Amino acid sequence: MNFSSWPELLVVDVEGNGHNPPDLVEVAALPVRDGQPDKSTAGAWLTRPPRPVTSFVAAQVHGLTNQMLEQQPRWEEISEEVHARLGTAWIAAHSAHVEYRVLSAHLPQWRPAGVIDTVRLAKATYPDLPKYGLDALIKHVKPDLSQAPAQRHRATFDAYATAQLLIAMAEHYDRWDQIVAAAVPPGLPGTPEPEQEPTLW
Repeated sequence: MNFSSWPELLVVDVEGNGHNPPDLVEVAALPVRDGQPDKSTAGAWLTRPPRPVTSFVAAQVHGLTNQMLEQQPRWEEISEEVHARLGTAWIAAHSAHVEYRVLSAHLPQWRPAGVIDTVRLAKATYPDLPKYGLDALIKHVKPDLSQAPAQRHRATFDAYATAQLLIAMAEHYDRWDQIVAAAVPPGLPGTPEPEQEPTLW
C-alpha cells in the first residue's frame, strides 16, 4: 500500500452523555500521515453537555463524570474549532455511520470528503471473524497500542486504536480506491459513483 497516495484523513471518535440522541462530551480527531497516526497534530476536546452524563456511561463506558466536565467549555464555545480541524478531510471511524451522524448533528455545515468505516473494512479484510467490535479486532490484529493516550472507551484511545487497525488492514490492499470500495457505507460521502454506460450523445 502506497500511503502517500491517500487523501487527507482523520480518524475520529466521539463519546456522548448517554442520552438519545446524545450530547457530545468528548471528540478526538487523529490524522494518519504516511501510514502512521500523527499525534503531534491531533485534536482532542472535552465539552460540558447541556444534559447530565448518565450514571451508566460514566461508570461503565468512558468514565467521564459530570464533575469532571463541569469546568469544560460548552459545545458552542468549541464547535468552530472542531469544524476547522475536521475541515473537508476524509474521516475514518469504527461504526462510522454513528460518528458521522452525531458529528453532523452538532456541526450542520460540516461535510467530509468521504467516510471510511473500519467495521465494513474489517468484514471485507477478515471475513471469517465471529465479531467485529473494536475489542475483537484489537485481539485479532494485535496493533501496537503502547503509545495510545488515555484508556479504552475514551475518544483519544479509541481513535488511536482505530487508526492502527486501519493502517494494518490497509496493508491487505494495493490502492486507496479499493479501500473506498470496501469501506464507505452506502449513502455516506465518498461512495464510489457507479460507472456510466457510454452513450453516443
